Amino acid sequence: MEGKNKILIIGVDKEIHTSITKHFDTSNFECVCVVHGKEGLTKIREARFDIIILDEKLVDISGLDLCQTIRIEDQKTPILYISYHNDEERKIEVLKNGANDYLIKPLNYLEIFYKVNNYIRLLGKSTNNVISDKTEIGNHIIDFKSFVVNDTSGVEQRLTQRQVKLLKLLISKKNEVVSREEILEKIWGYDVYIKTRTIDNVILSLRKIFEKDLTPNTYFKSVRGVGYKLTI
Repeated sequence: MEGKNKILIIGVDKEIHTSITKHFDTSNFECVCVVHGKEGLTKIREARFDIIILDEKLVDISGLDLCQTIRIEDQKTPILYISYHNDEERKIEVLKNGANDYLIKPLNYLEIFYKVNNYIRLLGKSTNNVISDKTEIGNHIIDFKSFVVNDTSGVEQRLTQRQVKLLKLLISKKNEVVSREEILEKIWGYDVYIKTRTIDNVILSLRKIFEKDLTPNTYFKSVRGVGYKLTI
């Protein structure tokens, strides 16, 4: 129904689904619940949600990996991440990879209710995105909304969806090595087999844009036998 606030709940624990759902007035909220991470990702790609509640306990993929994959594709929808682990390092890692909040089990469902409402009120006004709409690499400015790159001389180039996704992943982990396996998983999907040479071709296309008049590997560095690192 149009006008409802839509909440997507991803996790294997159906009791959590039920407990969260019953706290929301069904005339104002619609809760969609799935138990598999891949199914949740499909739902996100098919429809708009106001907030995502992600339980790290999934049977098919890592909750942390799913969180980052969501954030690469969607910079604005708040993510509430649920975990058993009351560990400061784990919490920081989850927040670093795009979650807006980290909730520890056992859950306080009234707390979740108020947090969801507060995040929804702030939709479109949050500054907690992992990657901003515009990012600079050297003398180029990337506009992720329009898929356009401009350089200081005024030359404009349009990026493909794969180029944008790979840029977002590398920017979110700038100065860190990202393995080929992680790139394949997060950019091409969990079920699709793609040869690693495909990654090399996309990196080469980005080098032609951002390193045209520079020494090769200035920004997009190859790490032999591992993957790639963006240095900016």
